[in-house]
Amino acid sequence: MLDPRPPISQDPQLWPFLPLLYVAWADGELGEDELIRLHHKLAEQSTVAPAALVALLAWLDPKSPPSPSTLETWLAELQRAVSLAGGAAATVDRGQIHTLADLGVAIADDTARSSTRLALDVVAEALGLVDTPLAEVLPTAPPPAPATPRTRALDIDALRRLLDGPQAAVRDDTREFLAGHPPPYDLATPELRALGHKWLRELAAAGFGRSAFPGVTSEAPDLGAFMARFEALALGDLSLLIKAGVQFGLFGGSILHLGNERQRQRYLPAVASLALIGCFAMSETGHGSNVADLETTARYDPATEEFVIDTPHDAARKDWIGGAATYARMATVFAQLEVAGEVHGVHAFLVPIRDESGALVPGVRSEDVGAKMGLNGVDNGRLWFRGVRVPRDAMLDRFATVHADGRYESAIASPSRRFFTMLGTLVAGRVSIASAAVSVAKVGLTIAIRYATIRRQFGPPGAPETPILDYPTHQRRLLPALATTYALHFAARALQTAYVTAKPGEREVESFAAGLKAYASWHVTRTLQDCRECCGGQGYLAVNRIPTLLADADIFTTFEGDNTVLMQLVARSLLTSFHRQFADGRFIGILRHLARQAATVLREKNPVATRMTDAAHLRDREFQLAALRYREQRLLQTAARRMKKRLDAGADGHHAVMAVQEHLVALAHAHIERVVLESFDAGVRACSDPALAIWLDRLCDLHALSRLAADMSWFVEDGYVDPWKARAVRKQVEALCDEVKGAALDLVDAFAIPDGCLAPIAFAEGTA
Repeated sequence: MLDPRPPISQDPQLWPFLPLLYVAWADGELGEDELIRLHHKLAEQSTVAPAALVALLAWLDPKSPPSPSTLETWLAELQRAVSLAGGAAATVDRGQIHTLADLGVAIADDTARSSTRLALDVVAEALGLVDTPLAEVLPTAPPPAPATPRTRALDIDALRRLLDGPQAAVRDDTREFLAGHPPPYDLATPELRALGHKWLRELAAAGFGRSAFPGVTSEAPDLGAFMARFEALALGDLSLLIKAGVQFGLFGGSILHLGNERQRQRYLPAVASLALIGCFAMSETGHGSNVADLETTARYDPATEEFVIDTPHDAARKDWIGGAATYARMATVFAQLEVAGEVHGVHAFLVPIRDESGALVPGVRSEDVGAKMGLNGVDNGRLWFRGVRVPRDAMLDRFATVHADGRYESAIASPSRRFFTMLGTLVAGRVSIASAAVSVAKVGLTIAIRYATIRRQFGPPGAPETPILDYPTHQRRLLPALATTYALHFAARALQTAYVTAKPGEREVESFAAGLKAYASWHVTRTLQDCRECCGGQGYLAVNRIPTLLADADIFTTFEGDNTVLMQLVARSLLTSFHRQFADGRFIGILRHLARQAATVLREKNPVATRMTDAAHLRDREFQLAALRYREQRLLQTAARRMKKRLDAGADGHHAVMAVQEHLVALAHAHIERVVLESFDAGVRACSDPALAIWLDRLCDLHALSRLAADMSWFVEDGYVDPWKARAVRKQVEALCDEVKGAALDLVDAFAIPDGCLAPIAFAEGTA
């Protein structure tokens, strides 16, 4: 319905009152008392013509407010008026317009300007709008500043070289491949699988697979180059990463590490070139992480010198086997070996599952696991075996042999030790997944931090909106995660070095790999969720990668070992080592341990130390490391004490562990967190560039203090710090976030992630 009152813009005497009228109605409803007060005020002076006064009061009548469409018209007219008032034709300098009354004067007709000011002030006072600044109700953005080259906080090329390390050429080669293979986000499962298979063949043709088998298909001294390629490949499509990991790391790796020399020479060149596509059939539906008790059987038949592979019941089927649904022609099958009625534990066998045409071989049944949360480019499947016969040389027999006459022979007499030795050779998978998780976190943080420097929201009146990275809450969600990602980068490199230089069977490396895989994969899932939220609705769009990364990387917490189970393995390793210190009952050793423990308590839990809150102390690496070492040792000692108490009371080992399970996971977490900080600290100290070392040291402080803050309740409850110090730690985290903010873009650009592996919001200026 049209308003019967004449438009304000057609009345020169009423026109100057438009700013006040608009704000009065847009800001809320007018009351009778305001109208009465306005009548009295205007009656006391005669600067408003009677006709204009009647019209003004009509527009201020509480019983007849302007319609929404009228308010929209007023706003449009005011915006044009503001633009004119600030233009070259303005009779009043735009810089002098601060209030609504100022604007009314500025847009008034020249003949009415001097007489209108007093009336405007009267109306503004009566309506309570005297001090209302123009910018709060009609914000106008100043013209954008001319673009200037961004000043770098640090030398990103130098930092990139430092991060890439000695395998820089390998990483660059993989980045070049990724630049031409941007991750898909809108394909159906069949198309995803076909594309991933095509890309895998391209990878193989480019030599990716050859680097997986040093000494057989390459002259490389170790797996360092392959791990670097795998880590860099994780910047791109994760389905392709997992397909490569299954083919070269798991299937080919099982032959490399568990097979004899003849088997390696026979199969690995074909695996590297993709002439033979395989899969890794270990997991079973009914046992999951409990590999020692899986139920698939491999019975030796001496009459034919063959092993007969069987799935005894449905829960013993091989499940989640990458490649088994479509492409794999052979599987490394883990089964309980039975020879002459005696079971010798789990061994690995090469079992054909499809012929060259892709048809399943007799006795093998396969089905697709179906749609998954992520990684739908990987053809995961299930496998059943019924009387499938394979020749005697199909057993991967590096650690054990079955002779033609049925004699079983192994240089490792203990079945349990033999089993763990075989599994220990496959630890490369955990090393690779830990490294890949760090790469995925780098991608998510690069997208989110770049977007946070572009995206602007809210801000001071009349000023440009504020980049969302300037908000402390935004910094707190992204920048400690960035610091921890840097910490994990150095920890993953330390793990890779430890792995390639370790002697076979070194349990410390196995424990390191298990713990870091769990810690890094938990980190990436938390980080990606924060990145998703920090990008708002844009983070929910598939084209911006984060949703796909979230779905694809979530499985990192489960495969290559469930994280909680892996953490328990780490804790058991720590307890075993702790027990060995006192196993022989050496009195001097026990006294030394007790003396060290007492000295630590006296040094670090005295009233002065627990209350020190100055920045120099909190940013001292010795304080940070000492805190994490103390927590680990304290949890180790109390876990050992609780275990011993239950064992002394007659509980068996299984129930003793069950009773302290959460304690053991906390111990493992504390251990890995200490190892990660030590790795980061070593990386900082090894940096020969003083300018870079300053930034790395700052990041290391942010990582360390944010991790202490995350578990501060433990330190306070234990008496290691008092509440005042806990508060000081939190304030230092906030201060460090503000310091790192200015370099955040450089710190993610140094990851050198190909543009095609990022997202539109990482580049688009002004994205909403």
